[in-house]
Amino acid sequence: MKMKKLILSALMLTATMAGYAQETTAQDEQKGTTEYVFAPHWFLQLQAGGQYTTGECDFGKLLSPNVQIGIGRQFTPVIGARLALKAWQGKMGYEKSINTPKESYKFTYFNPSLDLMINFAGFNYSPKHIVDYGIIAGIGANIRSKMNEDDYNGLNTYLTSNAYNPNGNYVPLYENKGNTLVNGKFGAFLDFKVSDAVKLGLEATYNLTGSKFNLKNEGGKDGSGSDSYVNLVIGAKIALGKTYTTRFIPAPKPEIVYVDKIVEKIVEVEKPAPVVEPLRRDIFFEINKTVIRDSEAQKVKDIADYLNAHPAAKVMITGYADAGTGNDRINDRLAKGRADVVVKALKEKYGIAESRISFDSKGSRVQPFADNDSNRVSICIAE
Repeated sequence: MKMKKLILSALMLTATMAGYAQETTAQDEQKGTTEYVFAPHWFLQLQAGGQYTTGECDFGKLLSPNVQIGIGRQFTPVIGARLALKAWQGKMGYEKSINTPKESYKFTYFNPSLDLMINFAGFNYSPKHIVDYGIIAGIGANIRSKMNEDDYNGLNTYLTSNAYNPNGNYVPLYENKGNTLVNGKFGAFLDFKVSDAVKLGLEATYNLTGSKFNLKNEGGKDGSGSDSYVNLVIGAKIALGKTYTTRFIPAPKPEIVYVDKIVEKIVEVEKPAPVVEPLRRDIFFEINKTVIRDSEAQKVKDIADYLNAHPAAKVMITGYADAGTGNDRINDRLAKGRADVVVKALKEKYGIAESRISFDSKGSRVQPFADNDSNRVSICIAE
């Protein structure tokens, strides 16, 4: 009678512990970390602001409006490039004499350019960052239209007059025609994130171009010399597509505790069950390979022989990759492939039932061996 009570108590304890173990496993599978992965994407920029053209005139008289549109691609969190078109108006000034006001005149132009953009905030990438900041460098062309003919003639007549130039031998303006000049730029940007798709930002660039840009012949008749201007614009940067994706990395599974062994020790006091020693085989692979080598094939047969000799036994196969080479994406694929190829061999070559095979893969996040190369392995434990 006492033996029956002992057996009943042991069975109830086993059921309770097994239920707890299942509940704990289900909770653990939901634990882990979320990793943010940058996604290359196209973007559109719409900007407006002002331009200051350097020259011999009061600062306020050399300010003019400016707009810019750009289409580009963000290749990495740090590196992006765009094709930009800047246009509207430029100004240049001249001084009538020492005691008279300084004057300015205006002209229109277009400036297409190819720009490289370096985002310093991307070196520590996170989609949660609010501020991006970096530098811009580009090369393009300044395509300037001709001035109004009456304005040009009046300006040229005055600048070549004795009132402006007593010597009478200075030609202050180039020929009034459109010109296409090489343009180089360098500047900085500051963007503030509004949403995953929209950023509002400020951009300042310094531009250096040929001396015919403002028509003033300060570099000689051959057009040598240079002109320069500064742009300051504000606007929106709109992402055309997803800027990042997420990847869930589950927490490592807890160690399996075989509660039924405790039951055996309690129930079968008079007649202990025969102890079956587990079988472990480590099947090693070559770098970047998921093929079982001939030298390792006997280990797979050992597992199959063990399972055939012990019909109640099952096998757990875990694939790994070494952390010394590759990255998480490559190593996850290799580890899974190394587990899959052993499972396939047991099922198709040796006829082991699928219900007796469990498998998992750890990538390179878990390293069972101290030696890096030994971690290109599938560890098989049958019991």
